[in-house]
Amino acid sequence: MTTNTGTTEGSTTEASSTTSGPNRLLRNFLPLIIDVALPLGAYYLLKNGLGMSTLMALALSSVVPAVRTGWGVWRAREVNGMAALILLVNVVSLLLSFVAGDPRLMMAKDSAISSVIGIGVIVSVVLGRPMMTAGMKPWVVRGDQAREAAWARLHGGSARFRRAERMFSLVWGVVLLAECVVRVVGVYSLPVDTMVWLGNVIMIVAMVFGFLVGGALGAGPMAAMVAAETKAWAERDARQGEPVVSGPSTVPLIAAG
Repeated sequence: MTTNTGTTEGSTTEASSTTSGPNRLLRNFLPLIIDVALPLGAYYLLKNGLGMSTLMALALSSVVPAVRTGWGVWRAREVNGMAALILLVNVVSLLLSFVAGDPRLMMAKDSAISSVIGIGVIVSVVLGRPMMTAGMKPWVVRGDQAREAAWARLHGGSARFRRAERMFSLVWGVVLLAECVVRVVGVYSLPVDTMVWLGNVIMIVAMVFGFLVGGALGAGPMAAMVAAETKAWAERDARQGEPVVSGPSTVPLIAAG
């Protein structure tokens, strides 16, 4: 997320977490390296370096992201909606590509993943259970108990907070569907070798757009409300001479709209 409107409560903890800057940066970019850079490099190595067919190179270069997704599902010991969608579409499209023998169909799997996830995210918004909250909430609460409690109070008592939460997921749903359309057009109108790298460029642009717009309309306002609520709660307890209470009752909710 690119918008950071939070306050400095718990700044000691946050400051200590920034001391391992390079390691933290690596962890942030590791998914991008595994899911984008590694498959892209593997494709060109297998096709141009080892002389494999386009279909086989595409198939083998998709193994690492597929295994990583499956490992995430197994390691968490629970069914994550987002990971399950990616894994399902990845496996089905891989099998279909081998049956059809069409490398363009193989590449279109990325569009299928985007479209299925995009539709799933939009449906989750309609049902009142925004799917993207699971990925955004840790960035907002930062592992801080006071911010976690503020989130719970706002989620239960602020319509403005819940609107921003739905907007964040809605933005990502629309972005993923738009990415799907652009990718499909490119897959069936441009050379396969061109779409191997251009498809990743399209994905990165879509991700950046999602982060910027989703941050401005959803995550950013939510972070600001959580920060304000946390501060108001701490000031209230300071005036009363009480320790900070993390329960959802007796709520200032000064950021609620």
